[in-house]
This record gives sequence, C-alpha cells and structure tokens, in this order.
Amino acid sequence: MDISLLFVPFIGCIFLLLLHTYFGVHVLERGIIFVDLTLAQMISVGAALAIYSGKEALQSTYGVLFAVIGALILACSKRISKVVYIEAFIGVLYIFSFSASILLLDRTPHGLEELKNILNGNILWITGKDLFTMFILYTTIGLFQFAYRKKFLALSKGEENSFLWEFLFFLSFALMLVNSIQIAGILQVFSFLIIPALIGKLTGKNLTGTLIIGWISGILASILGMIVSYKFDISTSSLIVAFLSLTFFTILGGKIKQGKTN
Repeated sequence: MDISLLFVPFIGCIFLLLLHTYFGVHVLERGIIFVDLTLAQMISVGAALAIYSGKEALQSTYGVLFAVIGALILACSKRISKVVYIEAFIGVLYIFSFSASILLLDRTPHGLEELKNILNGNILWITGKDLFTMFILYTTIGLFQFAYRKKFLALSKGEENSFLWEFLFFLSFALMLVNSIQIAGILQVFSFLIIPALIGKLTGKNLTGTLIIGWISGILASILGMIVSYKFDISTSSLIVAFLSLTFFTILGGKIKQGKTN
C-alpha cells in the first residue's frame, strides 16, 4: 500500500477537525446538538436544486444561498425557543430539508447516487486544489471567530443576545459547512462537529484542553479510518465515524465506572 496517497486526505481531515471541533464546543454549550445536521441538510437542498435544474456546476452557489437562509432562520433560535422547544423546531427543519432534497433528487437521472454522495462524501478524493480552498476559507472563518471569540462565547452561554452577532456566528458556521459537505459528506461532518467536542468535554478541564483532546482524538480516528478504508476498500467516512464513536463510548464507559468506584 502506497501510504503517501493518504497524505492529502489526512491534511484535509486536520483542516476539518480544527474548525469543526471549535464549533462543536459552541453547539454543545448552546444545547442545539442537531443544528449542524439541519444546516448541512438545508445546504444540500441548494445542491439538489442545482442538480434538478441542470446546473450541477452551480451547486456551491446554490449551497451558499441556502446557507444564508439557514443562518437567518437559526439566528432567531433564541426567540423561537420562547415559543417552542428549540430542538423540536430544529428537528422539523431538518426533516423538511431532507424531504425537499429527496423530492428534488428523485426527479433526476442519478438522484440516489447524488444523495449518497451528499451524505457520505469521500475524503480520499480530495485534491491539492481542494486543500488550498479549505485553507483560505477555514483560516478566514477561524480568524474571524478568534477575533470575536469572547462575543461568540457570551452568546453561546446566553450572557448576551444580539440578532446581528447570532447571524454572523451561524453564517460563518454555514459557510464552513458548504465546503466541508462537498469534501466529506454530512455523516463525517456531523461526527467531526460533535464527537471530538464531546470527548474533549469528558476529559478536558477547560476550553483549551477540550479543543486539544478533541483534535487529537479526531486525528487518531482519521488516521486509523483512512488506513483501514484504503486497505480493505471500505467506506472511509463510515470507518472514521465508527472509530470516533468507539473512542467516545470507551471514555464514557471509563467515566461511568470511575463514578461508581468513587
């Protein structure tokens, strides 16, 4: 096996993990676990609409349009939560978006295959050009989030309330997803957002520790998943998700056992 072929996909996984784990910490703090799936699925409606319209080359453009719509809706989440349980609302929005994608793709010649690609992606197909685009986009979003980290953290903790800053938070989140879904698919993107952050929360003592532990666990799962996938021709995304999940379950089991012992 020519292990060098996995270098570019591995760097892609690192880019994904660095920013997704950060946003994952915010998602856990806000208690809106499935917001990533919902935003991703809304973006996929844009991609499905482009395919349905015969404009496959404009999938990213359509995706950005629906990312903005999703960010506008979720920026109102705190107001919506005063009327209905926010996770229920996010769940309905997800189901609606998923149904819309299926209805659109069902009317295309290769709809089932397109849906499979949106869900699973394939990180092994990433190119050097894709990496460069990821680097520019993720660096821009990362620097923006870092510059206003105190503002965004206060919003996530419920200490501040501003529609504009909520919109900017979800917009940067959604723009990241437009790119990452095309690279890795919804399944891997959701796992990179939630599982490393959960692992970091279980073992880290502060925000920095949470991020570092989350990044390390994600990197190790990615390495193992890509090697096994390449060697046995198994779905890369599914393997990475499986190894990440097993890591989480193992650490969780240890914490539960430790709690019973104490």
